[in-house]
Amino acid sequence: MIHELKEIINQTSINQQKGLKNVLATVVHLEGSSYRKPGVRMLISEDLNSVGAVSGGCVEKEIIHRAKSVFADNKPKIITYDGRYKLGCEGILYILIEPFFISDEFINTFSKSNTNRKSLKIESHFTKEDEASGNFGTVVTFENNEQFVFSETFIHQQKDEVAIFTQILAPSFKLIIIGGEHDAVKLCKIASNLGWEIAVITSAKDSKQLLDFPGAHAVIGDAPETIQFSDIQQNTAIVLMNHSYVQDLKYLVKLSEYQPKYIGVLGAPSKRERLFNELFEFVPTISEDFLETIYSPAGLHIGAQTPEEIALSILAEILAVIRNKEPFSLRKINGKIHSH
Repeated sequence: MIHELKEIINQTSINQQKGLKNVLATVVHLEGSSYRKPGVRMLISEDLNSVGAVSGGCVEKEIIHRAKSVFADNKPKIITYDGRYKLGCEGILYILIEPFFISDEFINTFSKSNTNRKSLKIESHFTKEDEASGNFGTVVTFENNEQFVFSETFIHQQKDEVAIFTQILAPSFKLIIIGGEHDAVKLCKIASNLGWEIAVITSAKDSKQLLDFPGAHAVIGDAPETIQFSDIQQNTAIVLMNHSYVQDLKYLVKLSEYQPKYIGVLGAPSKRERLFNELFEFVPTISEDFLETIYSPAGLHIGAQTPEEIALSILAEILAVIRNKEPFSLRKINGKIHSH
């Protein structure tokens, strides 16, 4: 959810430049079930425009209405929203609404943390009451132990009577698309809606530009023989879309030095066995763990036909892999969708 916080930070910066005050609403506790879980946020500016969402729509209107008092007196408060009769979610949300101001120092530290793909910790202090005011607020701690609060009225201290909601926000999930054709553009565009960090690698002989891939953060023209991958971790997925068996094989040989979470390869099922056989020839020491990360053909079997549908099936498979889920229809579930 780091991408949601990025949007809030960006909009806050714009609002502050316009001279607009802001408040931040955070779901800090939940009794029962709800559309979204604690840790979701929305920003409200004093002109009552908002960015982000904490539920499906009706909660946001209530938050905007009840945030007016925070703009008026500059005092944070806790509100509750009982969705059992309004949302059909059988849950009560506890929402912290606090004055929200970000300094240039915070923006620089936040930007540097994102660029270096570092995690950060957010702690929100609150009490489980409705319309309660007090020493409530949020403190953000970066990996270098720098800490920031968002309101000058909030005194960061531990008290027994105050609850603390703690959240660790990991870096954005990273998707590397290797290929520069039409289907790669579609995958990039749809994946960008998930808030992932997307890098596209095209052929050095037919290098493309950033404008050719909506939603991409970087576009690189290179070859498997010369490319140097960096920061390929467990929160990284790679999709090979070269439409060239030889190129796919070369990239897999190169990637065997790393351990990404997922490697998808376009092509027919018969291609997989040939790839694996030749991988063993080029890299005799290749590990079973690496082979387990290769999904070929890439995507879930949902009847996808168009480039957009194929992109959707690939992204769904990546999500299933990184969340360690075996896909099936949700209508087969009788209890809670999300287990803790």
